[in-house]
Amino acid sequence: MPSRFLSRRRALQVLYECDLRQVDPAEAMRDFYATLYSEENEARPELDEFMESIVVGAYSVRQEVDEMLSKYSANWKVDRMALVDRNVLRLAIYELKYSKTPAPVVIDQAIELARKFSGEEAARFVNGILDAYWKTKASET
Repeated sequence: MPSRFLSRRRALQVLYECDLRQVDPAEAMRDFYATLYSEENEARPELDEFMESIVVGAYSVRQEVDEMLSKYSANWKVDRMALVDRNVLRLAIYELKYSKTPAPVVIDQAIELARKFSGEEAARFVNGILDAYWKTKASET
C-alpha cells in the first residue's frame, strides 16, 4: 500500500489529466495505471485505493470546491489559476471538508505538492488559500 503522500501525488497527477484533457476520472486513472507498466516491470500495478477515493471524491464535488476557491482566492479566478495549483487546492479542500484526516496533515502535504510541482510561490499561494478556508471552517464549528 502506497504512503498517503504518494497517493496524494498520484491523485494530483490524475486530476491534472482530467482537467487538461477534459476526461473523466475513470479514463484518467486507467491512463495513470498504464504508465506504471514498463518493459522492465510487466507486473500489474497495485491499486491505490486511497488515491482513487480522493480523485473520485474531489472530481465529483469540483464545482462546489471551485466556488469555495473563488471565495478564498482574492482577485484570482479559478479558471485562471495554474492547473497544478488549482488541482492541489481541489484535493486539499475536498479532504478538509469531507475526510477525517487532520487539517495540518492535509495542508502540509498540499503545500509540499505545490512546492514540488509548481514552485515556492505556488506553495505560498496554496498555503494562504487553505489557511483562510480552514480558519473560516474552524470558526463555524
